[in-house]
Amino acid sequence: MIWSSVGLSLLDVLWAFLSLCFFVAFCVHKISPYLLRKYETCRLYVLFQDLIRYGKTKQTLKRNDWLRMFDVPKRWFWHFYVISVGWNGLLLVLYLNFIYRHQPYPSWLTGVLDILTGVPNSNSQVPQLSTLLVQLLLCVHSVRRLLECQCVSVFSDGAIHLVQYVFGLGYYVALGLTVLCLDRQRKGTGTLLSQLNWFHVAGNALFIGASLLQHQSMVLLARLRVGKSGIVETLAHRVPKGGWFELVSCPHYFAELLIYISLSFVFGGLSLTWWLVVLYVLFNQALAAQLCHDLYMSKYESYPRHRKAFIPFVL
Repeated sequence: MIWSSVGLSLLDVLWAFLSLCFFVAFCVHKISPYLLRKYETCRLYVLFQDLIRYGKTKQTLKRNDWLRMFDVPKRWFWHFYVISVGWNGLLLVLYLNFIYRHQPYPSWLTGVLDILTGVPNSNSQVPQLSTLLVQLLLCVHSVRRLLECQCVSVFSDGAIHLVQYVFGLGYYVALGLTVLCLDRQRKGTGTLLSQLNWFHVAGNALFIGASLLQHQSMVLLARLRVGKSGIVETLAHRVPKGGWFELVSCPHYFAELLIYISLSFVFGGLSLTWWLVVLYVLFNQALAAQLCHDLYMSKYESYPRHRKAFIPFVL
């Protein structure tokens, strides 16, 4: 295939394509305020806005009734993390069996990895500490986000598009497969402990810091709707304050980016495939953050103008 001739796998092409799609979507959204008003009622434009918005940013969008038929509750976000915990937990168990019991992967999984990487299976492959750590961290991240969705976050009656929902379910499946693909592409020697390096420590430290930042941000958002007694008092949207909200409108999205960067560090920072994943997360979260930021700026006249949308002092 064409991409094979330049050293790219099918997996690289898929992540690069997703990154490009969200980059284009971000650019189109940024220039949309400068479009003529006649384009705001164009069916294609409305469909585009419907696909990129969710929750509070979708509520102000003027849509036909047929488009609302594809809405599903935003509170179903927790489904994504159930899938992630189950799927990535399964892959972790399979990898542990491969390491300690020398059991090969199931044939269906081996076949998928063959297609995605273009690298044939090797039973003599040395287990990678980076792979094991990233799998563990992904499971920790998914469990935490699931618990936050169930025990911390207070969801309004906002909606997400059915396409977004299906994409979110498939995303964490693709993410787990990506980790195993990178394991196959990397070469390692020695025992797991002998592979320990400084970038494993640095990656784990950044992961912990970013996770704490994201959790703090989710708690602050929840407190906007919960009273001192712990009972939900309102589902209205309010201006978030405190913590990193004083710098950006969406620090939880920035923390998500940092989490994926930390996993790249665990991989040694040399994996093109994982940096493509990071690039996808960058554009995906930047788009979501920009939509929230624009809503805050238009809805609240007193909203702090010094705040950025996503990355402190930058974007």
